[in-house]
Amino acid sequence: MLPTQIRKHALDHCPDCNYKLSGQSVARRREVIDLPVLPPLQVTEHQVIKRWCPKCKKWHSPQLDLSGEVLGQSRIGHRAASMVSWLRTTMRLPVKLVQTLLQQVYGVKLSVGEIVELTHAVAAAGQATVKQISKAILAQSHVHMDETTWRENGDNGYVWAYSTPNGLRVYTFKFSRAASIPETILAGFTGTLVTDFYAGYNHTDGKHQRCWVHLLRDLRELDQNHGAQHAELPAWIGAVIQTYRDGKALVDRVTLPTSTERQSLFDALVERVSELGRKWPQDKGHPAHAMCKRLLRHADELFEFVLQPGLAPDNNLAERSVRPLVIARKISGGTRSERGSQTRMDLQTLFATWVAQGKSALLECYAMLVDPTLPLPQV
Repeated sequence: MLPTQIRKHALDHCPDCNYKLSGQSVARRREVIDLPVLPPLQVTEHQVIKRWCPKCKKWHSPQLDLSGEVLGQSRIGHRAASMVSWLRTTMRLPVKLVQTLLQQVYGVKLSVGEIVELTHAVAAAGQATVKQISKAILAQSHVHMDETTWRENGDNGYVWAYSTPNGLRVYTFKFSRAASIPETILAGFTGTLVTDFYAGYNHTDGKHQRCWVHLLRDLRELDQNHGAQHAELPAWIGAVIQTYRDGKALVDRVTLPTSTERQSLFDALVERVSELGRKWPQDKGHPAHAMCKRLLRHADELFEFVLQPGLAPDNNLAERSVRPLVIARKISGGTRSERGSQTRMDLQTLFATWVAQGKSALLECYAMLVDPTLPLPQV
């Protein structure tokens, strides 16, 4: 690392004969990394001075505008507010641990209620940025979407997360898992939506790419559970998996495929999967009955990655995006109120987007609080 200070260690006299040494060159280097001594807590007292006008016979004092330093009438500045929100969101610390860290490391004492209100205030200040991120996602060519359970005041609900490869993340809490939720969220979206096989995504706008990781996992489970009892099943499963491998072989080759090659293989793969799907869809007693129906239903949604350069054949991006909230749910159990859920989703949207774009979420939050009109940073 780049040193912040250099200390030189040298002998003035020969340790054997005590003769004075001359000349010098660096024999070796040793790096020591440590934390600096924290400066004392910064507490600024703003004194508004009133002065008398002998002519008007009035006292006058200036209007105090501290919007660049603090949110509303709070006594906590933007840096501290950013730190609290970062610890709660990115670091996933419970409120009590945030309180302990601030007191022991920085010497600032905040009540639990003050910490909670700070997160609400930061989320409210970030509303323009949250809306900007949500609007920007609808203009993207590829969007990954997934949902996970969340609890509000003990009642079960769902977090809907939608993400893009260029680092945009949006989180929405709803009590429903109905198809109307993604349809409303993605109204007007004209790109390609990457999801698992949940039927709630079937009627959203735009094209679809279904997750091959989910499909491959189900195929292997089908083979493990029934392959030994049904001799024809392993070869059939292998044929389905081979369609995926053929698609990946084309898009991953060194020489980029032409649009004609992509379309030709897409048509061939859709036909092959459809033919495999027609094997046992009517045989309700066959273990591959449901899988055949799935292949027929989604045949043209399995190979959009062949047609579109850069489109992922899996939904790993969305699953990685919801993982922080899954962990937070296990730690906290969820949120206690509608306001708490909204704050949690807004802060997760802000901080996850900054992190995904390779930004310092702590510094970006501070910059947003100082000037909420700053444009969304793009990768």
